[in-house]
Formats: sequence, C-alpha cells, structure tokens
Amino acid sequence: MGDEDAIIEREAGLSKGLTRAQITMIGLGGAIGTGLFMGSGIAIGYAGPAVVVSYAIAAFIAVVIVLSLSEMAVMHPAAGSFGVYAETYLSPWIGFLVRYTYWFAQVIAIGGEAVAAGTYMGFWFPGVPVWVWAIAFAVGIVFINSRSVKNFGTFEYWFATIKVTAILLFIVLGGAAILGVGQAAVGFHNLTGLPGGFAPHGLKGIWMGVIMGIFSFTGIELIAVTSAETPDPKAAIPAALRSMALRLGLFYLLALTIVVSFIPWTDTGAKIVEQSPFVRVFAHTGVPYAAGVMNFVVLTAALSSMNANTYLAGRMLFSLSRGDYAPRRLGRLSAAGAPTAAIVVSGAAILAAAALSRFTPLAYNDLFGVATFGAIFTWMTILFSHLAFRRRNRAEDLPVRMPFFPWMQIAGLVLLAAILITMGLDTEFWNISWIVGAPWLVLLSLAYVLLRRGHRVQPA
Repeated sequence: MGDEDAIIEREAGLSKGLTRAQITMIGLGGAIGTGLFMGSGIAIGYAGPAVVVSYAIAAFIAVVIVLSLSEMAVMHPAAGSFGVYAETYLSPWIGFLVRYTYWFAQVIAIGGEAVAAGTYMGFWFPGVPVWVWAIAFAVGIVFINSRSVKNFGTFEYWFATIKVTAILLFIVLGGAAILGVGQAAVGFHNLTGLPGGFAPHGLKGIWMGVIMGIFSFTGIELIAVTSAETPDPKAAIPAALRSMALRLGLFYLLALTIVVSFIPWTDTGAKIVEQSPFVRVFAHTGVPYAAGVMNFVVLTAALSSMNANTYLAGRMLFSLSRGDYAPRRLGRLSAAGAPTAAIVVSGAAILAAAALSRFTPLAYNDLFGVATFGAIFTWMTILFSHLAFRRRNRAEDLPVRMPFFPWMQIAGLVLLAAILITMGLDTEFWNISWIVGAPWLVLLSLAYVLLRRGHRVQPA
C-alpha cells in the first residue's frame, strides 16, 4: 500500500484556479456529450421507447460512482484521483493499470467526439470530409487545454452552459408539443402504440441500451480530478457531485422521453449514426432554422465534452509521470501551472484516434466500443477502491458519507460486470471492446513489471 500523504504531495504544483460553479459545469460538460445527443440513436435502436429504462439503470450506476468518489476525493484531493486511490488502497499495479487505461479510453473517446463533431459539420458543409473537421477540432481543443486551468475552466463553463440551456429549452418545447400547449398534441402514442409496444426488443434490448447509457454518463468522474485544482475541495467537490448527478439524471431521462415520444423509435434508432436524433426532432417542429440551431448546440456539446475529457487525459498522464510511470518531462508544469507536455502528448493520441474516421465509416461506433471497456474497467476499480478505503477509514471520521454502504457498491459492481460480459458475448459489434481491451491490460501489466524491474536495478 502506498502512503496517502506522499502520493498526494508528489502531484502538488497545479494551479488552484477553478471555482465551484466552474467545476459543476465542467462535470456536466464531460458527461453531456455525444453519448446523449448522438449515441442515444444507437440506444434507441436497441431498446425502442424503453431506452428510458436503459438510461435509468445507467444513471443508478453513475450515482453510485459519484457518491463513492465524493468520499475519497474530499479526503484525498489529487490530480490522479481514482488512479491515486487505486494505488493507495488496492496496489501500485492497479493504480498503474487504471490510469493508463483511463488515459487510453479518454483519448479514444475524444477522438470519437471529434468524429461526431465532424459529422455535425456535414449539416452545413456536406462536401467537406468528416476527418478534416475532426482533426481541426482536436487541434483547437488541445490548444485551449495547454493554457492555464482558469482559461480552460472559463471555456468549459460557457461550452457547458450553452448545451445545458439548450437541453432545458428542448425539454420545454418538446414537452409543450407532446402535451399540446398552444398546438395540436403529439401525444404519447409512439411510446406504446408502435409494433412491439414500449419494449419492442424485450429485456435484451433494454439491457443492450444500458451499454450506451453507461458511456453517456462517463465523464462524471471528472469532478474528482478537479479536486487538486480547487481551493476548497471539501466544500466544492461534494456539492458539485450531488448537483451534477441530479441534473444529469433529469436531463437524460426527460430528453430521451421527449425524443421517443415525438418521433417513432423506428425512425430515430440506428446502428450506424449519421445524424443526431435531437436534430431530427427539431426538424419536425417546423420552427424556422430550428434544426440548424440544434445542430449548433450538439456541435457545442461535442466540443465541450472534448475539452473536458482532454483535461482529464492530460491530468492522468501528469499523474503517471509524477509517479515515475511515464517520462518525467510529462510531469512538468508551465508557468501557469498547467501540465502542457502531458496535454500535447495526449493531443497527438487524440489526433490519431480522430484520423480513424478517414479509413472507416464505422469509426464512431468502433471508437466508443473500445472506450466503453476502459470506462467500465475504471468504474469497477473506483468501487473496489472505495470498499478498501472504507476498511481503512471509519465512517464517522469522514466529512462526506454515502448511504446504503456497501450494498450500493456491490450492486454497481454486479451490474458493471454483467455489462462487460454482455459486451464480450455480442459478436455483432461490442466484442471489439474485449478484442482490444483485454490485450491492452495484458500489455500494460507486462510494461508495469518491466518498469518495476528497471527501478530496482537503478542505483540508489
């Protein structure tokens, strides 16, 4: 086991320039992205109107993660966050695995967001290849992140504000159309009146929809990473995590209910995503330029998610460097207190992921399949770390305590393990996560053994 204070101290030096309002919006920015606006089309294709049940299950797991992280982040604010907790409470090997796996998953996910952003640009510029936009956006986001964390926080605050405002307007306008406020009511016929009813593909379809739901909620762990760059983490982190969990659940469930009520699920569901179902809903409203406005919003959402997750990727690489698991150059800070070298290296990996859209029309699906494996592995590690954390810390000594411990953690672990198994058994698409993810963990473990041997033979 590592010494908590020593591990936290080695990651010192980052600028504490984030406010409570910023970290709340940063968390929303990381978790509300193409998983809702674009990936929901895949989930609807699996579950039909019952996609709201799929996302409710995913939301429950996300709440368990949020509450578990909240306890640990308040006690141990660190840039490496859950990687540091895994190293401290499980083993250095697990801490190594989860940080590199999360970094890998993030750069791939950001590449997927870049592909989605490029797809959105096709609404206005259909003649420009998706990959051109994807790479351009990736370069711009890396530039923003390479500056001070205060500037990053400001950009992300406004990025996230735009999409949160848009979701609220979408819920109000869509709800008014469905209920018939000032117009003919759309009603709820599409929820139960189409062939197959509410759950046309049964429990299997609902369960497959949970996979996309899980990916949609990844990013909630971002707030725990910001604890190292927040002046008062004991007050800011728990409040931000609770607020974000509530808002995310409401936003996702209400917005998806409107989508599947407004347009038949057979029209919005898709295995290959070419257009956001949210844009399609606005195109059906008849409001002038509504589809174009919503397309701008979902583009902003993708860029916001890219921005927030690039922040995450840079901090993970920084944490690895400070732990002697990556080149020391990546642990250096700029004059503004930002890990610029780690961000630039992460950016190069993001560009490589985004460039995959140049070679396959299934780039969005493939990238997100691989990233989901890493996200689920990370979430499971967080829960195992929290169980070990509680064994070494008395509940009455904790500034923040989650309810129903340890039953919620156990339920979360069972659900996440079942999702991983389901992905491995799905030969149509999701098994790519295992095809890439399992060898990745093996190679990482070998790299860890070699690094440890290298450290032992170095002179004292």
